[in-house]
Amino acid sequence: MSQFKRLDLPESVREIDEPVPITVRPPTQWMGDIKSLFELRTNLLVVWPERAYRGLTFDFQLLNQHYFVCNSPDTVRHVFLDEHDNYDRKSPQMRNSLEPLLGDGLFVSDGELWKDRRAYCAPAFEADRLPGFAEIMVESAQELADQWATLPPHGMVDMLHEMAKLTSRIIGRTIFGDDTSDAEAAQVVNSFSDYQKAIEQLSLADTFGLSFLKWMRNPLARIRAMRAASKIHEVIDHIIARHETRTDKSTVTLLSLLLGEHAGKNSAPKRCPLKLVDVRNEAIVMFMAGHETTANSLAWAWYLLDHHPRAATLLHEELDRVLGGRAPTLDDVAHLPYTRAVFEETMRLYPPVPLLSRQARASDEIRGKQLKPDSIVLVLPWLLHRHELFWEKPDHFFPERFLPGQTRPDKFVYVPFSVGHRVCLGLRFGLTEGILCLATLAQRFEAKLQPDHVMGIECRLTLRPKDGLPMTLAPRHHG
Repeated sequence: MSQFKRLDLPESVREIDEPVPITVRPPTQWMGDIKSLFELRTNLLVVWPERAYRGLTFDFQLLNQHYFVCNSPDTVRHVFLDEHDNYDRKSPQMRNSLEPLLGDGLFVSDGELWKDRRAYCAPAFEADRLPGFAEIMVESAQELADQWATLPPHGMVDMLHEMAKLTSRIIGRTIFGDDTSDAEAAQVVNSFSDYQKAIEQLSLADTFGLSFLKWMRNPLARIRAMRAASKIHEVIDHIIARHETRTDKSTVTLLSLLLGEHAGKNSAPKRCPLKLVDVRNEAIVMFMAGHETTANSLAWAWYLLDHHPRAATLLHEELDRVLGGRAPTLDDVAHLPYTRAVFEETMRLYPPVPLLSRQARASDEIRGKQLKPDSIVLVLPWLLHRHELFWEKPDHFFPERFLPGQTRPDKFVYVPFSVGHRVCLGLRFGLTEGILCLATLAQRFEAKLQPDHVMGIECRLTLRPKDGLPMTLAPRHHG
């Protein structure tokens, strides 16, 4: 146990007593009843007992399917880096959940296809493209702030919906260009929400390793999922077709890079040209990864700032001092350490993707435990980020953990964007987007949760506030 060093809080905040933000209450026993198993299919966080927040590994057997949970930096490194080739496949649950929507897109592919596809997509996220993307982020956030300014005093908004609207506008413009309408982006967002509700996150057949039970999947839910996926495909196909007929192709977008209209700094392999259906799949991956995760993180940040007035005051002081009412730029990010820390601490408490799964190709041994081929290996950022051995007061919100001068958490313990060979290509994009959007909006507005709203956590593919986030907006008078 002593081989791992806990990341202690700074002395300046260690004695501060603040309320714990919403979390998931661990069950008294591990998968103690049938009810827990059915809850697991729609909320992946409800079944982990208290010992899961202290243990380094644990495993369990559900009939024919063996599960192994990596819950320490050495085991996460083993699976995601050192033995990546043995664990490059997503679990059957994840593949079956996403393939109807994403096809063989980067998020669900593996092997040589994944390597070629990642090499092809990587130039879209090179660092020299970030300044142009940052301008779109700030411009879109300013447009939303201007809309908020027209609301009546104490206007109420669903902050989860507002952040989804913002990030879909940003990702729509960066992927597809300015000619993408808010209506098209909204249709994709709404259809993806319908898709998440319809898919069976964990089917009985996949969960228990019983392939002959696949017929038990809910046919109506599958029809609803396919209908939602078809709507998304239709919108994206239409945008791609319109994009290809543009006369002015001087503007670089992520879509133009996928279509091969612009060469990246590191040229993509010519042997892997993308068909239009491949372009669509990768565009959907980028849209969903770039919209859903950041929107949820920003929504959680607004909740946390309302729940912790001390942190909100420090954030506002930094924004007023550095920006003085003007819009932020990419250069300002380096001078907004507390804003960045708020966003990073938000992703620690509410990781955008709280569970990462892999399927072993061959037998292996991890910390003395034998794994057979096809074992499912789970890495849960939700558990790692709240692990008692790695964090002081792990359930508390203290942005100070991430301020300059503090010891950075182990990169195999803090994994909001995954880690290793399959680390999120859009890591830099997503972090910058979160900081700039929060800076733009929070210097102009405060937001208070509706007193009668009961907070909840919903975990399907991503982690979001359950039943929305109704908040009352109040303009700030900065400086």
